[in-house]
Amino acid sequence: MSYTYEAYDVVVVGAGHAGCEAALACARLSLNTLIVTISMDSIALMPCNPNIGGTSKGHLVREIDALGGEMGKNIDKTFIQSKMLNISKGPAVHSLRAQADKQDYSRSMRKILENTPNLTLKQAEVAEILVEEGKIAGIKTFSGGIYPCKAVVLCTGTYLNARCVYGDVSNYTGPNGLQAANHLTDSLKSLGIEMYRFKTGTPARIDKRSIDFSKMEEQFGDEEIVPFSFTNTAEQINKEQVSCWLTYTNETTHNIIRANIDRSPLYSGNIKGTGPRYCPSIEDKVVKFADKDRHQVFIEPEGNYTNEMYVGGMSSSLPEDVQYQMYRSVAGLENAKIVRNAYAIEYDCINPMQLKPTLEFKNIEGLFSGGQFNGSSGYEEAAAQGLMAGVNAAMKLLGKNQIVLDRSEAYIGVLIDDLVTKETHEPYRMMTSRAEYRLLLRQDNADLRLTKIGYQIGLIPEERYQKVLTKEKQIKEEMIRLNNTLIGANQEVQILLEESNSNTLKTGTTLGELIRRPELSYEIIESIDKNRKPLPKDIIEQININIKYEGYIQRQLRQVEQFKKLEGKLIPKDLDYTNVPSLRIEAKQKLMQIKPVSVGQASRISGVSPADISVLLIYLEQYKRKASNE
Repeated sequence: MSYTYEAYDVVVVGAGHAGCEAALACARLSLNTLIVTISMDSIALMPCNPNIGGTSKGHLVREIDALGGEMGKNIDKTFIQSKMLNISKGPAVHSLRAQADKQDYSRSMRKILENTPNLTLKQAEVAEILVEEGKIAGIKTFSGGIYPCKAVVLCTGTYLNARCVYGDVSNYTGPNGLQAANHLTDSLKSLGIEMYRFKTGTPARIDKRSIDFSKMEEQFGDEEIVPFSFTNTAEQINKEQVSCWLTYTNETTHNIIRANIDRSPLYSGNIKGTGPRYCPSIEDKVVKFADKDRHQVFIEPEGNYTNEMYVGGMSSSLPEDVQYQMYRSVAGLENAKIVRNAYAIEYDCINPMQLKPTLEFKNIEGLFSGGQFNGSSGYEEAAAQGLMAGVNAAMKLLGKNQIVLDRSEAYIGVLIDDLVTKETHEPYRMMTSRAEYRLLLRQDNADLRLTKIGYQIGLIPEERYQKVLTKEKQIKEEMIRLNNTLIGANQEVQILLEESNSNTLKTGTTLGELIRRPELSYEIIESIDKNRKPLPKDIIEQININIKYEGYIQRQLRQVEQFKKLEGKLIPKDLDYTNVPSLRIEAKQKLMQIKPVSVGQASRISGVSPADISVLLIYLEQYKRKASNE
C-alpha cells in the first residue's frame, strides 16, 4: 500500500559527498529540499581513503569552495594532517591534500545538513522514480511512501545492487557493511536508462598497536598550512597534526600474491564489474607491473579517536588468509592485526553520455545525476558533480539560466565534459593531464576564476564577492606598478643580485623583469622596491605566478580564444545528422547518440574526426542561412 506525503521542490537521493553538495545548493537557493539516505550513518561517509584532495582533486575542492560548496570548509574543520603535493613542480600541478578524521568529517557535515533551512533529512530506500509524460513527478520509497517533487537529483554512489567481495566471500551490502539499495535499478531501467556495472575496492584497516613504525618512514604535514576554503586563513585552522607513514611491498609480498592470484575474484571471474584503471588493486599492480620489485604503501590514521590505520596502496579482494600473509610480509606490518578486511565492491551506475552538460537526463525532464552514479570515482569528483547537478536543478525550477562550466573555466568543466562527451568504460578519475588549460586552472586562483559565478548563482554572499573583486584589483594594480617601475644598475641592486646568484645588470630594467628571473621573486627584491605597500600573501603568490609564467599564460589564453569560438557555435537541438552530407556513418551515429550542444563539444566525441567537424561547420552555415531566409 502506498501513501502520499508532503511535496518538495527537489528530492536528492543519497547523502554521500555528491548528495550533500546537491541538497545544500538547492536548500540554500530557497528550494524546499528533501535528502533521502539509506542510512543516516552514511552521511558524507568516507568508505575508502581517509583524505580529501590530492593531485587534481585538490583543484576540484577549491573550485567547489569558490562556487559556494561545503567540502572545503568541512575538511578545514576536520583535517588531522595537511600537505601541499608536487611543490617541486610548477604551480599548475600543485595540489592540496588533507588527511581527515573520518568520523568527525561525517559528523560535521551531518550537522550542517541538519541545521540548513529548507532542508529535510529522511532515512529510507528510494525504490522508484515517478515520471509522468517525460517529466519528474516524484519518488517512491521501498516502504510505499510517495513524495511528489519537481526535480530529482540521483546521487546513489556505490549502493545500487552493491556486492562486497573478497575471496569466496560475497555479501550483498553497500560499503562498510551498510545496507545496499536493491530496488532502484529496475525502476531506472524501466525508464530506458542504460546501466553499467563498475567495481572499486578498498584496503584492509589495521590495528595501530600491531604496527612497528620504526621500520617505516615518517611522513609529516606541512608546517605552513594552506586552507582548502578561501574563507579561512592558515591561522584560523592551524592545529597539531598527526603523522602518516611510508613503507613498501617486496618480492615476498609479490610472490604471495602470484601464488594465490587464482583465488582473487578479479581473476577467477567472480567479479564482472570494470575497475578503476588509475587506482588498481595490489594484485593488479603485481600482475600488470611485473618489472617493479616494490610498491609504495602509505599507513594513514583514520582519525584521532581510533586505532584503525588505512593501508593506502594495497586495496585487494584476495581471501582473508592471503590478506594476512600479504600484509604481514610488508616491513613494519609483520604482526599486523586486521580490523577490517580489504574488499572489492561492485555496483550499478549509468552511462553518463545520457546526460546533458547540465547533468540533467536528456530524455527525462527534471531528473539530474551526480557522483559515482555517473561512472566517476573519488569523493572530490562526486562532490563537484553533486554541486553542479544541484545548482542546475535549482536554476531550472527558478526559471534561471543553468550553469555549464567549460573546459577553459574549471577542472569541474573538464570533469563533466569528459563524462557526458567521451565514452567511459571504467570509473573516471580526474587528473591534471586531462585539463588542456591547466596553467590557467590552478588551484591557487580558483577564487578569482569562479567566485563571480558562485555569486551569480546565489551561493556566495556579497561580502565574499567584494573581497574577490578587491583582490583582483590589487593584483592588477601591483603588476602594472612592477612592470612600469624602472630600476637602475646601482650598487644596492647589484649586491642583491649577486647574493641571489643572479646576473648583475648592465643597463636599467623594471622590477617586473627582475621577478621573471627564475632565481628571484617578489619577496626577494623587497629591499630595492622602495615604493612597495604591504600586501597579503595570496596576492603576492598571484603576482609571482602571473609575472613568471606570463608568456605561457598568454599562449594558453590565445588557445582558449580559439576554443571559445567552437564552443560558441551552437548546434540546433533538433538537427538531424542523417541529413548532413559527407559525414561518416560512425560520426552520424555518435552525434545522434550524444546530441552535442556545440561544435566544440562535437569535436571531442570519440569517433568524430576533424574532417567531420569541417563538414559539420559548412552544413551549419548553410542551415543558418536557410533558416534566416524562411
